[in-house]
Amino acid sequence: MSELSSSKRTSPATFYRQVVAELRKVVWPTQEQLITYFIVVVVFVVFMMALVSALDLGFGKLVFAVFAGGNKQ
Repeated sequence: MSELSSSKRTSPATFYRQVVAELRKVVWPTQEQLITYFIVVVVFVVFMMALVSALDLGFGKLVFAVFAGGNKQ
């Protein structure tokens, strides 16, 4: 922690120049890659939503059967 407190703070202009320099190093995806990644993410999210929904429905029916099913008079 002493290294951080003893180091000099950079000015906003220097920080901005460093950010721009780092962004120039980034390899940006092509439009085809971007579309592919988007489709993969959407398919994964839809799959996870379906899985969580199915588990929720199954556990809900199980809990209902355990707590309400055996109360016949």
